Amino acid sequence: MSTPFLLFIIFSAVALLLFLVLKFKISAFISLLITAIYVGIISGMPLKDISTSIQEGMAGTLGFVATVVGLGAIFGQMLESSGGAEALAHYLVKKFGTDRASWAMVITGFIVAIPVFFDVGFIILVPIIYALSRDTKKSLLYYGIPLLAGLAATHSFIPPTPGPVAVADIINVQLGWVILFGAIIGFPTAVIAGPVWGKYISGKIYLTPPPELEANNEKSYDPNALPSFRLIAAMIAIPLLLILVNTFTGLAVQKEIIAPSVWTDLLEFLGHPFTALIIATLAAIYFLCIRRGMDRQKILDLSTKALGPAGIIILITGAGGVLKQMLVDSGIGKIMAESMANSALPPIVLAWLLAAVVRVTQGSSTVAMITAAGIIAPVLEEFALSDPHRALVVIAIASGATLLSHVNDSGFWLVGKYFGMNEKQTLRSWTVMESIIAVCGLIFTLLLSLFF
Repeated sequence: MSTPFLLFIIFSAVALLLFLVLKFKISAFISLLITAIYVGIISGMPLKDISTSIQEGMAGTLGFVATVVGLGAIFGQMLESSGGAEALAHYLVKKFGTDRASWAMVITGFIVAIPVFFDVGFIILVPIIYALSRDTKKSLLYYGIPLLAGLAATHSFIPPTPGPVAVADIINVQLGWVILFGAIIGFPTAVIAGPVWGKYISGKIYLTPPPELEANNEKSYDPNALPSFRLIAAMIAIPLLLILVNTFTGLAVQKEIIAPSVWTDLLEFLGHPFTALIIATLAAIYFLCIRRGMDRQKILDLSTKALGPAGIIILITGAGGVLKQMLVDSGIGKIMAESMANSALPPIVLAWLLAAVVRVTQGSSTVAMITAAGIIAPVLEEFALSDPHRALVVIAIASGATLLSHVNDSGFWLVGKYFGMNEKQTLRSWTVMESIIAVCGLIFTLLLSLFF
């Protein structure tokens, strides 16, 4: 298979995916499966083998992702429905004071988006932005952009949010490394895109809270009986700390710093993402719901409700796994790796570019992440990269998938609606903020890669 033909297969596959999604409005799940079949056929695979690759790719990916994303969704639902996100925001604003409330909002967004989906976290917390803007007479963007930057950075970079979980599984890297690097890279990125950019753009665009949205703010919890900040912080810290302990225990055993024992086995078991999220979810159900008097039927209903949006992400991720498997089984991945060995582009930059192209063209950051991961994964298998370096590739993909949110992204319209902005104002504020996250994420990832 010649290099030009190889490039034709990759570019035509991406073009086909975008054509199906944009022109025919076919769901990303079906479009990714069709694209994977196209890759198998055009590369000369027997039809029977194509069917086998679909089954193996779907099964191999969903075994991990479905469990983590499902548990993470229920965990986040319990935090949201108990008023935990609002409690966190109120505590930080009180501690930082009104003058530095923009910093409180970026930290709030950064923490809340770990268990809660981006759009849900934004809708829950936007009334606090309205109140701050009304009290200080400052533009909504002064507080809104920091909140959005915190939410967006964590949503893209730090598991157990679905995007990085899916990419980490497709690329085959431990979540502990992704959590660690996601936090190291994500927070300074959120600060630059949040308080720094927010201060500037709020001076250019003055917005007041939309009256029709301020009045429509029904809560499923009692705003006068919110859980404590310490409880919320502890709930969010449980899965992250357990997963990190697992990662570093495994590394210490591998490097022979400590000897394997029943204790190291226990720590690795407790810190496996499955176990860590089961523990965190049960703790959230008990401390945030049962102990606070929530009806058990309501807890069950909330758990079922949480799996709705999670199911869509799980299926799209599985289809991305099929695309990866097809590239591996067809031999294209090996040829791509051999071609890239002499390329001037490092894997981190290539991964970022792939994600960026798909993101800008079709809008969904999740589809962009999964498509880029499916294409780059077979290449990485030939490079024998370390787990830390693979984790940096995950962050690069997440960064590229954040670039230039515009009219084909649902987030663009959500933010515009809740801030009462027209399209031009949303492009000048939200779109630029997303692009700052994408570029800073790439720069910080490249800098960190110098040490691994």
